[in-house]
Amino acid sequence: MAGSVKEMIAAANAVVPKITPDQAREMMAAGGVLVVDVRDAPEVEKSGKVAGAVHVSRGMLEFRADPESPYHDKAFDKSKPVILYCASGGRSALAGKVLKDFGYARVFNLGAFKDWADSGGAVETPIEQGM
Repeated sequence: MAGSVKEMIAAANAVVPKITPDQAREMMAAGGVLVVDVRDAPEVEKSGKVAGAVHVSRGMLEFRADPESPYHDKAFDKSKPVILYCASGGRSALAGKVLKDFGYARVFNLGAFKDWADSGGAVETPIEQGM
Protein backbone atom coordinates (compact mmCIF):
# COMPACT_ATOMS: atom_id res chain seq x y z
CA MET A 1 0.00 0.00 0.00
CA ALA A 2 1.31 3.43 -0.92
CA GLY A 3 2.11 5.76 1.92
CA SER A 4 1.91 9.03 0.00
CA VAL A 5 0.31 10.63 -3.04
CA LYS A 6 3.71 10.62 -4.73
CA GLU A 7 3.93 6.84 -4.26
CA MET A 8 0.36 6.37 -5.50
CA ILE A 9 1.08 8.37 -8.66
CA ALA A 10 4.31 6.44 -9.25
CA ALA A 11 2.39 3.15 -8.95
CA ALA A 12 -0.27 4.44 -11.34
CA ASN A 13 2.34 5.62 -13.85
CA ALA A 14 3.87 2.14 -13.77
CA VAL A 15 0.65 0.57 -15.14
CA VAL A 16 -0.93 3.40 -17.16
CA PRO A 17 1.13 4.38 -20.21
CA LYS A 18 1.70 8.10 -20.81
CA ILE A 19 1.01 9.24 -24.36
CA THR A 20 1.80 12.43 -26.26
CA PRO A 21 -0.77 14.75 -27.80
CA ASP A 22 0.25 13.43 -31.24
CA GLN A 23 -0.36 9.84 -30.15
CA ALA A 24 -3.73 10.84 -28.69
CA ARG A 25 -4.70 12.57 -31.95
CA GLU A 26 -3.83 9.41 -33.91
CA MET A 27 -5.93 7.26 -31.59
CA MET A 28 -8.83 9.72 -31.74
CA ALA A 29 -8.64 9.89 -35.55
CA ALA A 30 -8.90 6.10 -35.70
CA GLY A 31 -12.17 6.33 -33.75
CA GLY A 32 -13.71 4.19 -31.04
CA VAL A 33 -11.79 5.84 -28.21
CA LEU A 34 -13.22 7.45 -25.08
CA VAL A 35 -11.49 10.65 -23.95
CA VAL A 36 -12.17 11.62 -20.34
CA ASP A 37 -11.44 14.92 -18.61
CA VAL A 38 -11.14 14.20 -14.87
CA ARG A 39 -10.68 17.81 -13.75
CA ASP A 40 -13.20 19.54 -11.51
CA ALA A 41 -16.05 21.49 -13.13
CA PRO A 42 -14.61 24.98 -12.43
CA GLU A 43 -11.41 24.03 -14.25
CA VAL A 44 -13.32 22.83 -17.31
CA GLU A 45 -15.58 25.91 -17.26
CA LYS A 46 -12.52 28.15 -17.24
CA SER A 47 -10.48 26.50 -20.00
CA GLY A 48 -12.74 24.24 -22.03
CA LYS A 49 -11.93 20.61 -22.73
CA VAL A 50 -10.51 18.38 -25.41
CA ALA A 51 -12.99 18.35 -28.29
CA GLY A 52 -15.25 15.32 -27.93
CA ALA A 53 -14.12 14.50 -24.39
CA VAL A 54 -16.52 13.42 -21.68
CA HIS A 55 -16.17 15.35 -18.42
CA VAL A 56 -16.27 13.16 -15.31
CA SER A 57 -14.64 14.70 -12.26
CA ARG A 58 -12.11 12.44 -10.55
CA GLY A 59 -14.42 12.03 -7.57
CA MET A 60 -17.19 10.52 -9.70
CA LEU A 61 -15.09 8.29 -11.95
CA GLU A 62 -15.70 5.00 -10.16
CA PHE A 63 -19.45 5.59 -10.21
CA ARG A 64 -19.53 6.47 -13.92
CA ALA A 65 -17.17 3.67 -15.00
CA ASP A 66 -18.76 0.78 -13.08
CA PRO A 67 -21.54 -0.87 -15.11
CA GLU A 68 -23.13 -2.02 -11.83
CA SER A 69 -23.45 1.54 -10.52
CA PRO A 70 -26.77 3.38 -10.84
CA TYR A 71 -24.67 6.35 -12.03
CA HIS A 72 -22.95 4.39 -14.83
CA ASP A 73 -22.23 6.41 -17.97
CA LYS A 74 -22.80 4.28 -21.08
CA ALA A 75 -19.84 6.01 -22.77
CA PHE A 76 -17.62 3.85 -20.54
CA ASP A 77 -17.11 0.58 -22.38
CA LYS A 78 -14.35 -1.82 -21.37
CA SER A 79 -13.81 -2.80 -25.01
CA LYS A 80 -12.77 0.76 -25.97
CA PRO A 81 -9.43 2.43 -25.38
CA VAL A 82 -9.67 5.24 -22.81
CA ILE A 83 -7.54 8.39 -22.79
CA LEU A 84 -7.56 10.42 -19.57
CA TYR A 85 -6.22 13.87 -18.80
CA CYS A 86 -6.32 16.51 -16.06
CA ALA A 87 -4.41 19.70 -15.25
CA SER A 88 -0.98 18.17 -14.66
CA GLY A 89 -1.24 14.40 -15.17
CA GLY A 90 -1.50 13.27 -11.55
CA ARG A 91 -5.25 12.84 -11.29
CA SER A 92 -5.40 11.25 -14.73
CA ALA A 93 -2.71 8.73 -13.70
CA LEU A 94 -4.69 7.82 -10.56
CA ALA A 95 -7.91 7.65 -12.59
CA GLY A 96 -6.23 5.38 -15.11
CA LYS A 97 -5.12 3.00 -12.37
CA VAL A 98 -8.71 2.84 -11.10
CA LEU A 99 -9.96 1.97 -14.59
CA LYS A 100 -7.28 -0.70 -14.95
CA ASP A 101 -8.38 -2.12 -11.58
CA PHE A 102 -11.98 -2.14 -12.92
CA GLY A 103 -10.90 -4.26 -15.91
CA TYR A 104 -10.42 -1.60 -18.58
CA ALA A 105 -7.49 -3.02 -20.56
CA ARG A 106 -6.44 -0.13 -22.81
CA VAL A 107 -6.05 2.97 -20.64
CA PHE A 108 -3.71 5.87 -21.43
CA ASN A 109 -2.68 9.06 -19.65
CA LEU A 110 -2.50 12.13 -21.89
CA GLY A 111 -1.34 14.15 -18.91
CA ALA A 112 -1.95 17.90 -18.83
CA PHE A 113 -4.76 19.65 -20.68
CA LYS A 114 -2.39 22.59 -21.26
CA ASP A 115 0.01 20.34 -23.21
CA TRP A 116 -2.89 19.27 -25.45
CA ALA A 117 -4.04 22.85 -26.03
CA ASP A 118 -0.48 24.16 -26.57
CA SER A 119 0.15 21.44 -29.16
CA GLY A 120 -2.78 22.70 -31.24
CA GLY A 121 -5.21 20.01 -30.13
CA ALA A 122 -8.89 20.76 -30.75
CA VAL A 123 -10.59 22.33 -27.74
CA GLU A 124 -14.28 22.86 -27.01
CA THR A 125 -14.51 26.22 -25.30
CA PRO A 126 -16.92 26.75 -22.44
CA ILE A 127 -20.29 28.29 -23.15
CA GLU A 128 -20.53 31.88 -21.92
CA GLN A 129 -22.94 32.35 -19.03
CA GLY A 130 -26.22 33.89 -20.16
CA MET A 131 -25.86 32.80 -23.77
